[in-house]
Amino acid sequence: MKNILLTATILFLSQILYANELISKSPENAVVYFVSPADGAVIKGKVKVVFGLENMDVAPAGTMKENSGHHHLLINLAELPDMTQPLPATAQIVHFGKGQTETEIELPKGQHTLQLLLGNYAHVPHDAPVISRKITITVE
Repeated sequence: MKNILLTATILFLSQILYANELISKSPENAVVYFVSPADGAVIKGKVKVVFGLENMDVAPAGTMKENSGHHHLLINLAELPDMTQPLPATAQIVHFGKGQTETEIELPKGQHTLQLLLGNYAHVPHDAPVISRKITITVE
């Protein structure tokens, strides 16, 4: 019984240490934002999205460099993902793990929300999260 309890405790503590190892601190003055499109923009066709970042560096996923990360575009996301875990890759959470700073996306006609979230080398948001304000665009 003691061996089972000891093994369970060791596994639990190793998971906590692993999770803490994945989280990177962000500088207090780090800002991620949209260069374009502007909030309220009305767009015909593909949407060109340009990412802005201040007081941090863009680095590809897998690159362990202090004060750096890569972009994730949140599309029509009602609730933020778990900020302590790697971000899943979905149609609503688009990864730019090669260090891209812009993209073109196709969205159906209608109103859409966009938000940027920086992830560290392991796709985990920083502590504190570097996240843009949510913007709304309309595709015609």
